[in-house]
Amino acid sequence: MTAIEIAAPSMDSLPSSVSKVTFGGALRSEFTKIRSVRSTRWTLLAMILLMVGLGAIATYGQTTSHRAAYFDPTAWSLGGVYLTELLIGVVGTLVITSEHSTGMIRTSLTALPRRDLLVAAKVVVLASVAFVAGLIGSFASFFIGQAIMSSHHISTTIDHLGVLRAVIGAGLYLTVGGLLAFGIGLLIRHTAAAVSATVAVLFLLPIAGSLLPHGLQDHVDKWLPTAAGAQIWTVNHAPHSNSASPIGASGPMFSPWGGFALFCGYAAIVVAAGLILFRKRDA
Repeated sequence: MTAIEIAAPSMDSLPSSVSKVTFGGALRSEFTKIRSVRSTRWTLLAMILLMVGLGAIATYGQTTSHRAAYFDPTAWSLGGVYLTELLIGVVGTLVITSEHSTGMIRTSLTALPRRDLLVAAKVVVLASVAFVAGLIGSFASFFIGQAIMSSHHISTTIDHLGVLRAVIGAGLYLTVGGLLAFGIGLLIRHTAAAVSATVAVLFLLPIAGSLLPHGLQDHVDKWLPTAAGAQIWTVNHAPHSNSASPIGASGPMFSPWGGFALFCGYAAIVVAAGLILFRKRDA
């Protein structure tokens, strides 16, 4: 028997209450953690306010500017989604990196030795919180934005074809963005480095893509995580350069659900890779 085997407790040596922890108990524990951290509450509130504020500014700007044939009033009212994605990304990384930085992860693993169950509980709680906050922000942004544009007769309604899908899709988009950030945090474990990597993936990649030659950019843009995922909160899809919406991607894009599925795939791959390393590495 090696020293590592001696030091590591077996399931038989753990208290019976620990070995019988259920997924429901893990969910309650993770919800308590995320609810009790004051910075998380303030970050989510700031995300909603920033989303609504930027959406209002974007829609007001459209009331006095030239509008293209494929003008998308829904996407403009949801224009704050891009920057608020950074805030939900911070929340996503902190869900896991804060426990590593404080050493709390060892306590969590003592209470719940099954690492896959622990990660699954974190994913469910983070997704639930992000989706609720995203929905509040997206619906508020949409209705305020349409109220601003209605006086100029360029607004739309929630029952218009594709609009409800886009508004709910904005909440889904932010949710998957938070899970992608969580996966990056699971891989890197260091808060500052994980946040930097998240910014690089969500913001710097599109900028780098825009520097490519136009012909190549048309083929690359639609595969980028943010451009693909953003199709879910777009209603009017221009066939080429989408100057009619704040997305600004060039070239033909995926369908709304096709692009969102690709975005989900990126997040799932990163979370799965993080879980593999999490199961192999020491806490």
